[in-house]
Amino acid sequence: MAVPAFLAPGVAVGLSQVKRLPGPAKTVTQPVGRVLLEVLRDRADDVLRFARDLRIPPTNNQAERDLRPAKTQQKISGRLRSEKATEHRYAVRGYLSTALKHGLDVMTVLRDALMGAPWMPPDPATA
Repeated sequence: MAVPAFLAPGVAVGLSQVKRLPGPAKTVTQPVGRVLLEVLRDRADDVLRFARDLRIPPTNNQAERDLRPAKTQQKISGRLRSEKATEHRYAVRGYLSTALKHGLDVMTVLRDALMGAPWMPPDPATA
């Protein structure tokens, strides 16, 4: 897909102002801005897919998003709660994140787990 019309002028200006460094592509590291502009020019469909399909997150780093609340807590208070509480929090977040990735309703999965009937993801070895 070509760069969308609303982005094309900006990408063109950026590419004209951030020049490629001379030398072999495998040995010369290009400026980060140049690389980003080239990826946007060459793979606009992939870069902007999350804007058209709301099921796709803007990044592929779910693990980082799961950790963000704890890092925010640490920045605010200067520390995390007890190590055990943090481990439990991450276990619950990981469980719910996995259930969500399998298309399950998080509230139902959480309720079932609290009622003694936890959901277990399918074993990939048997799939």
